Amino acid sequence: MTAATALAGLAWRAANTPGHRRFRAALAAPAAAQAAILRRYLRGAAETAFGRAHGFARMRGIEDFQAGVPLRGYDDYRDWIDRVAAGEPRVLTRSPVRALELSSGSTAAAKRIPYTAALQRELRRAVAPWVHDLYRRWPRLAQGAAYWSITPLAMAEEAAPWARRAPWNHRDPRPTPPAGSPATAGAIRIGFEEDSDYLGGVLKWLVDATLAVPGELRWVREVESFRYLTLLFLLRREDLALISVWHPSFLAQLLAALPRHWNSLVDDVRRGGCRPPVPLAAALAARLAARLPPRPRRAAALAGLDPEERARIWPRLQLISCWGDAHAALHAEGLRCLFPGVEVQRKGLLATEAFVTVPYAGRTPLAIRSHFFEFLPHSATAAPGDAGGSARLAHQLQPGETYSVVVTTGGGLYRYRLEDRVEVDGFAGRTPSLRFLGKEDHVVDLCGEKLSEGFVAAAFRRAFANAGIVPRFALLAPDPRPAPAYTAYLELTAEPPPGLCAALERELAANPHFHHALRLGQLTLRLYRIEAPAFPLYLRRCAERGQRLGDVKPLALSPLADWSDLFPGRYAAPPPPHGSSETGQADGLALERPLR
Repeated sequence: MTAATALAGLAWRAANTPGHRRFRAALAAPAAAQAAILRRYLRGAAETAFGRAHGFARMRGIEDFQAGVPLRGYDDYRDWIDRVAAGEPRVLTRSPVRALELSSGSTAAAKRIPYTAALQRELRRAVAPWVHDLYRRWPRLAQGAAYWSITPLAMAEEAAPWARRAPWNHRDPRPTPPAGSPATAGAIRIGFEEDSDYLGGVLKWLVDATLAVPGELRWVREVESFRYLTLLFLLRREDLALISVWHPSFLAQLLAALPRHWNSLVDDVRRGGCRPPVPLAAALAARLAARLPPRPRRAAALAGLDPEERARIWPRLQLISCWGDAHAALHAEGLRCLFPGVEVQRKGLLATEAFVTVPYAGRTPLAIRSHFFEFLPHSATAAPGDAGGSARLAHQLQPGETYSVVVTTGGGLYRYRLEDRVEVDGFAGRTPSLRFLGKEDHVVDLCGEKLSEGFVAAAFRRAFANAGIVPRFALLAPDPRPAPAYTAYLELTAEPPPGLCAALERELAANPHFHHALRLGQLTLRLYRIEAPAFPLYLRRCAERGQRLGDVKPLALSPLADWSDLFPGRYAAPPPPHGSSETGQADGLALERPLR
């Protein structure tokens, strides 16, 4: 631990204390907090192009807003965002757009989300109670280094075909991006390079002062060298206390590179400097080398360890923060196996567009001070053209019920459907605590069964728990050859246990249409054992479809077929015929007509 790191950590906690107090007060009065946020939006955006088109100046409250602004998805905002990207001011917000952050969604190519100073303040209002609560529960976090994930800039460029390197208009009052950063034709910066950029201001500086891995690594364009250098910086920090990543598989893949580079990494710690697998540009290599003086004593300590001894490599690691709901729960469990004794905390629901829930006091309450939220009851989510009559407000949610999230933000998205399904799992004060269940827009339908992402993720968890296995990767996808079927692609260290296919089939058959399609012979279920690391191949296919690699979320369900052409491996033994005693479906029932 260095004195500078400890001081920055304590200052980081102190800086978030006022925000924590305001958040705690708002938890007791969610209706008032939300009404105040909406009034601020209506006043601030009244003279924007969007505000004039929708009559913001005439609106007096929530009912006017819901009646005057229809629910929207990203495609409905595409033309407005194109105007922002072209450099037109005051399109969606009065304040300038600082960046268009990339979001790949579930399966589609990247979307561009406007980021303004107001939106960054809203994110800080959610981060404050989270950080304060972390340091209250784990005080030693403030005394150690932290790793906050970084996305290589090359990945953002690959996903942004409209991005170009352009001279900046220095007469423009907008903040000037770093020279060489990707930008739109209107000189709007494309994307943030690292987590701390979302915060901006002094909080970004405080976070950066505690980082074990510098932001310069975003310029490393070769993925294996990026992993090598990340591990090198992490190995140098025996005081590493906190790891914050998005999807847990990001960290798992990073650690998978540790054994194959172990000797070289330890040698680099001893000698100083860095020798990654693919050499760096001279200027970048010099900048990084200046941060990497020789550390022979640390190298000697590492040389006596095995790369699998993570608890001894980082003895002060206390917390890993990552996604932990829906299908990410499977991967989070894998991290618990890699780091026994280290707390793995689920981040809650954080999208590129908005901070929805905050990990706080053992729950994930709504980020009540950050944005204006509405919720569509699950039964109403499919109704097109909803003018707001079925939308619920935060203080109207009921425990145990499921909803689809609608958000209005300071970045200029109004009544924007995130298409994330959540369940109310309790309350913090009078504010609902929400658990992410899955994407609303991620459904696969071969013959009327309409399997959803959240349902498949839950089926996987139950089947795997009952079988006593933790696959490194699991994906259900349509597999039409030779007949309509689904295949569960599993990366396992051993053969699938007997009965796993039948057990998974029973879990999926909780969907009545899937159940009937199985019995009619319209569908079958197969297992495919992947015999190589699956996640890098999954990433490659997502990148080929235009997704930004740093944002790819491994999902339980894919609408794409032919994964067997990508994953090396083989099909396991087929399941027993439908109607057999093992599947428990020989009850003599039949349907007179197909389900379609």
